[in-house]
Amino acid sequence: MLTLLGSLLGFISSAFPDLLKLWQDHQDRKHELAILDRQMEQMRLGHTQRLEEIAVEADIAESKALYKHDSRPSGVKWVDGLRASVRPVITYAFFLLFTAVKLSALHALMADEGLAFTIALPRIWDPETQALFAAVMSFWFGQRALAKARGK
Repeated sequence: MLTLLGSLLGFISSAFPDLLKLWQDHQDRKHELAILDRQMEQMRLGHTQRLEEIAVEADIAESKALYKHDSRPSGVKWVDGLRASVRPVITYAFFLLFTAVKLSALHALMADEGLAFTIALPRIWDPETQALFAAVMSFWFGQRALAKARGK
């Protein structure tokens, strides 16, 4: 019986290094797969970031092309003047329209409802109007400040 037990123990102990090697190989493969997964995820993130960079570069190139097209004189003075005045004229027109609507609302509140100026004015200068005013001012003057800060 002792001989049989000794043989069995010898067989198991001789197979132990091979079993340990198999277990170590399994762990190594699992570790390598985890590394590959992380590398693939990093590549995916890198590709996503690169696609975003390409999209931004395309937007910048498009803006430059539009400004380049707009800055080229046509040779006809009145056409160049008209082209240069379109954005300012539209801006002034909308500003005048906005002012007229707000003044009409102020007048209606004061005349029809008999409110005092100090009470009617805050009613027409509501949060939506404040947000609109802030957006317009930020668009016109924020872009210039950023361009100046970037050194352009």
